[in-house]
Amino acid sequence: MSVLLIAGSPSERSRSAALLERVGQQLSQRGVHVDRLQIRNLAPQALLLADFSHRSVVDAIHQVDQAQAIVVATPVYKAAYSGVLKVLLDLLPQTAFKGKTVLPLATGGSPHHMLALDYALRPVLQSLGARHILPGVYATDAQVALTPEEAYVIHPDIEARLDEAATTLHAEGLRLPHATTGFEPIAFSRVRCSV
Repeated sequence: MSVLLIAGSPSERSRSAALLERVGQQLSQRGVHVDRLQIRNLAPQALLLADFSHRSVVDAIHQVDQAQAIVVATPVYKAAYSGVLKVLLDLLPQTAFKGKTVLPLATGGSPHHMLALDYALRPVLQSLGARHILPGVYATDAQVALTPEEAYVIHPDIEARLDEAATTLHAEGLRLPHATTGFEPIAFSRVRCSV
């Protein structure tokens, strides 16, 4: 059982990464193997030039392929997910999320961008073949406050929603039976027709 946490922020430390880490901690406490992919650490030129043979791109695609479930976290800019996340999602194979459960997380400056999860990110996750997309968690900047010590403090309401999302991912997403590739072969003698 493994979950890949994809950090879609161009910043090293971010509010969306704080949400991602909270979910990662909750899953680890349940005995789930958690792996991490920080898009900002991939080779920028390889991403922008769609260099599928570059080692960092190959490794990222392999991480996605090996994960049973995906948690994607992104800041919302101008009512859409981050550009670095878009570049990675564009490089993934069309069926990269096939058979996987995906939990989307996002942060933004105001509640007005909350629908970016459903109207911008969810359709892309579906187009990549996600089997099950869990309800996302959105937090405003005020709900993930930066302290003077440069640490992020998540509002208790958001923490509770993140914990519930991690519980749901563990209970439902990691327990889904593997997708079948088609129907079981049927002998011609068993075929019945009616007119």
